This record gives sequence, C-alpha cells and structure tokens, in this order.
Amino acid sequence: MIDEEFNLTPNQLDALREIGNVGAGNSATALSQIINKKIDMNVPKVSLIPIEEVPDLVGGPDAIIVAIFLRVYGKAPGNILFLMPKKNAFFLVDDLMGRPHGTTQSLDEMDESALKEIGNILTGSYLNSFFHFTNISMIPSIPSIAIDMAGAILNVVLVQLGQMGDHAMVIETKFLAEDDSVNGHFFLVPDPGALSTLVKAVGVE
Repeated sequence: MIDEEFNLTPNQLDALREIGNVGAGNSATALSQIINKKIDMNVPKVSLIPIEEVPDLVGGPDAIIVAIFLRVYGKAPGNILFLMPKKNAFFLVDDLMGRPHGTTQSLDEMDESALKEIGNILTGSYLNSFFHFTNISMIPSIPSIAIDMAGAILNVVLVQLGQMGDHAMVIETKFLAEDDSVNGHFFLVPDPGALSTLVKAVGVE
C-alpha cells in the first residue's frame, strides 16, 4: 500500500525537482572545482519506486559499488547516498590524490577519508539548496563508506523505510565527468513523513 503522502501533484513534483536541480548543480560545481574537471549532471528524477528496485538504478543488486552514506537529521530526516561503481570510485581517488588513473586498486584509510570528504561537500551543497527553498535546516551525520554489492548496501540503508512502507520516494541525480572517470548517482531518500514536511514548506499546493 502506498502512503497517501506520496500522492503528490505535478506542481509539487516540479518543485521538488527544481530544488533537487539547484542542489545537484551546486554539488556538481563543487566536485568539478575539487578535481578540476567538467562535471555534467542530468535533471534530477523524482520518483516513487518499490524499495526492492532501488539497486536496479545503479546496475543491479550484484554490482560492486562504493557507497558514501549520510543520515540527515532535523524536521525532514532521511538518507543521502552517493553511489559509484568501484572502478569509478578508484578513478576519483586517483584524481583526488594526484595519481595516474589505475593506480588505486584498494582503499586505504586516507583514500576513504578523501571520499568521505567528497560526500560531505556534495551533501552540504545539496542541503543548502533545500534550506534556501524551505527554510528547513537538515543536519548531515558524519559520512560512512562501504564497498559491497549494491543490493547488500541498499538493504541496510533502506531497512528503516522497509519497516514503514514498501515504496521509497527518491530524488536521484547522475554525475558524469567529461572523461568518464567519475560516474555516480546521488540520492536523497526522505523518511516517511519527511516528504510531506518538505512539500508543505515549499508552499506549492
């Protein structure tokens, strides 16, 4: 059964998409400046999908990915995920560390710290846009990082949503570097109940 709060009007969906667009644009600019490469992004998708289908968005449940995960606290709590294929995450680490591509074959503590900082920067840029539009302050946690199959990672992250409903509202953005070295998905998954808080704050009927 789909919660009533997910019955959003086209105007409300457009408002969420526009906020996501500004946030993703800020994040892409920040990432581009850090790695000194042009970063393209698609227009964010706002979709209601069954929880079990979320891994399909990143290559299927068996795809090995690197996930940077942050919990968001405040009046509109939720989860933020930055997911990359393992190869692309290693390429990004090489960029951050000034190494030739192909150097990184596994992540040490310093590599993980660099990726977590990327997660911090992207999330901060993204949440600032939500604050600008809604005046709702959302505070991110310290980021966590994991390398595993997409299905395993997302099952852990989304279990709290699964306990409250079988669908998740996802605001998804794809980032792509000009040389294909960075290819990632950025997700905002509001908790059940948080979505209606955001929509009301936007003020779109």
